[in-house]
Amino acid sequence: MNGDSEAIADQLAAISDRLADLALAHLRVASESVRAGETPDPALVAEERRITRARRAVEKAAHLLGGPSLAAASGSGSIDGP
Repeated sequence: MNGDSEAIADQLAAISDRLADLALAHLRVASESVRAGETPDPALVAEERRITRARRAVEKAAHLLGGPSLAAASGSGSIDGP
């Protein structure tokens, strides 16, 4: 593998982590609404889903550039999660 591809794969993995954090933050807000007896904001839920789809696409790109070693390093081993 070429060094440029590996460097980009590493950057994509970092972006994937940031997207995962953002999606989790949205889920926390939605779950707080549910705990308060309210209905979660549909726009917030849709945004979380969109972010999760983007994260999966970025993970796939990182995997394609970084090969199997990147998937093992991320701890997931799967790019198709829930």
